[in-house]
Amino acid sequence: MACTSCSSGGGCSTTAKGCGSKGSCSSGCTRLNVFDWLQDVALPSDFKEFDIVEIRFKGGRKEFYRNKTRLPLVTGDAVVVEAAGNGWHLGHVSLKGELVRLQMRKKKAEVDAKDMRNILRVATEQDEERWQAVRDLETGTMFRARSVVEELRLKMKLSDVEYQADRTRATFFYSAEDRVDFRDLIRRLADEFRVRVDMRQISLRHEAGRLGGIGSCGRELCCSTWLTDFKSVSTTAARYQNLSLNPAKLSGQCGRLKCCLNYELDTYLDALKDIPQVQRPLLTEKGEAFLQKTDIFKKKMWFALRGDNNWVMLDTERVREIQDMNKRGEKPESLLPPVREEERAPEVSAHVEGNLDRLDDKIKGGNKRPKRRKKKEGTEGSAPSAAAPARTAVSKSNPDTTSGIEVPAATPSDEVRRPRGAAARPLNRRNNRSRSEGGRSGEARSENKRPDTPRPEDSVAPPRPPRSENRPAREGGVRPAGDVNANREAGASRGGRENRPPRRGARPPRPAGGEGNAGISPTPPAS
Repeated sequence: MACTSCSSGGGCSTTAKGCGSKGSCSSGCTRLNVFDWLQDVALPSDFKEFDIVEIRFKGGRKEFYRNKTRLPLVTGDAVVVEAAGNGWHLGHVSLKGELVRLQMRKKKAEVDAKDMRNILRVATEQDEERWQAVRDLETGTMFRARSVVEELRLKMKLSDVEYQADRTRATFFYSAEDRVDFRDLIRRLADEFRVRVDMRQISLRHEAGRLGGIGSCGRELCCSTWLTDFKSVSTTAARYQNLSLNPAKLSGQCGRLKCCLNYELDTYLDALKDIPQVQRPLLTEKGEAFLQKTDIFKKKMWFALRGDNNWVMLDTERVREIQDMNKRGEKPESLLPPVREEERAPEVSAHVEGNLDRLDDKIKGGNKRPKRRKKKEGTEGSAPSAAAPARTAVSKSNPDTTSGIEVPAATPSDEVRRPRGAAARPLNRRNNRSRSEGGRSGEARSENKRPDTPRPEDSVAPPRPPRSENRPAREGGVRPAGDVNANREAGASRGGRENRPPRRGARPPRPAGGEGNAGISPTPPAS
């Protein structure tokens, strides 16, 4: 049937989703719902179904009724049952079958109880309309009854009113801290509403469960959704869990301690067995250390010295160790345990031959070339010019017996200096380059071809001898090594031409021979 009080549109009592009123539905269609997980199980043909059914009424109140006539009931059906006194009342089936037997065993209800009332029939449309008309009178009756209570100055609080379906009885639910004399109240309510008045006192927790609401956790109240047994909650549960004893945070909507404080209490009690009890401050050479905080599950404890705001975190084993030392009359130097120097494991480079960093040093230093220092040298008779470097001066000469041309001896600076240009190229590379130049004429190839003369031992190109007047004449049309361009003879008398240094990468001198270098064979090096 449809729940008109919450505007669910029908079927809220038979579905698991409910009407979405978040626990504030006055009919209780979403409170203490039970899922029948045996409803789809086929029973044997000769099996007799359990004849007791659980019926739900307003506010989540549930009672057990006997189905003597074996009516085919389904969870959520509206049925007419016998009232406590005279008359009848309407309720909805919340549970049936073998699960009712288990539920009665849980609530310690007797199966063969003689005072158990019966189910009369399945409710008709007229029964439901009459019951709905009576439900509409409950809100106005409650506000009028509250005004009467204020007039009589009674210390009680009316929380809810429930009419019987035949409108012969009205039950008023109230809560009070002390005993209340409400005989005058019953007379005035009975005369005004023309019904039999029944006053029922409930606890504050039951009152919150009937009204419903949202807790501080953001969910519906446990007392209005699933909790049926209310156990006593004390402040010791908050102390065991290291919660602040703030009544505003520990109390629920009912004004009492929250029921959820008992949910994890057993877990905390088991974890506290491994936590040492610190009833006295720890004694150290720096002073007394007082307990500030304890993390029960991580087994961490924080201590602070007297007059010091810095907290020191210790393990439970260290706390027990300090307590044992204090019992023996000893005091540790500090709260923290002494630092033990651990043996360092040998590095990976110690197991490998040599050091691995040598590769990095080799790569870093391989691209760097040593800086050359310019050595200033000059002749005794005349000072060198500014444009000419000091390396043009040659002190000794080394005659080449093979070619007949005097080659100046290499100075110490020339031995260190690396060859550049054409002299630094390997012989085979130069020969291949000369072969690839096939587009040139034969005379040009013969003129550019170099003899494969042996390289000096230091692999350094000898410097070009300085120009002088007593220069050897050309033999066989071969140009000396120093004469690169024929135009230089015409301009040899220009300023500083004689003292000009040899060009870098100059070719070595060529031996005298016939025309070109075609008939010259490389001379083997002297052994």
